Amino acid sequence: RYSNSICTFDAEDFAGKTGDWPYTDADLNRLDNSVDTIFYDEPRFVTHIDDGAIAALTAFYEEEFTALNKDKLDVLDLCSSWISHLPKDISYGNVVGVGMNEKELKANEQLTNHFVQDLNINPDLSQFEDDSFDVICNVVSVDYLTKPLEIFQEMHRILRPGGVSLMTFSNRLFATKAVAMWLQADDIGRLTIVASYYNYSADWKSIEALDIKEKQPLPERPPTAEIMKNP
Repeated sequence: RYSNSICTFDAEDFAGKTGDWPYTDADLNRLDNSVDTIFYDEPRFVTHIDDGAIAALTAFYEEEFTALNKDKLDVLDLCSSWISHLPKDISYGNVVGVGMNEKELKANEQLTNHFVQDLNINPDLSQFEDDSFDVICNVVSVDYLTKPLEIFQEMHRILRPGGVSLMTFSNRLFATKAVAMWLQADDIGRLTIVASYYNYSADWKSIEALDIKEKQPLPERPPTAEIMKNP
């Protein structure tokens, strides 16, 4: 497998219950509070994670998508760009991107449709009916969301029963655009933040944090004589 379970989360792991919201405006404040349409006005045809991480993510997606055991998958890529990292050996129906830059979205050959939408101004996904998607994914952008409650509620509404929501993040980010509590947290704190978004937003079936890494070959074991010579 391309993922290892770090932990699972239950309702008892959080101070509040579904429907509560513990975060303040200060928690979701940013160093740069200018509208994101300005920041993303010019297209960026770059990758925000390295090649090894992309390969591991795509392989992880393939495992997750295959496990859904469906003839065709309808996928929503939130905060999408010019590449979605989706595996090629999967049959897709609708693959929809919601992102900030028209040129980037038009260049994404994996998308069948796209919408330019600033989710930090308008988190409403009413263009999609209930139970529209088998998969909702978001790659290295959850830390920029200033209205996570509304977005995660919408995700739950449009995800089909038995579907999966996959929020992926790394230690890379645009610091001026990440929310304050993200910048103040370590890696464990950050995965707990994302888990809490699920917990407080809706009645999700399960919440699990996974570590996704590219598989590396084991090094060859040196001969015993060599070990004894250089213990």
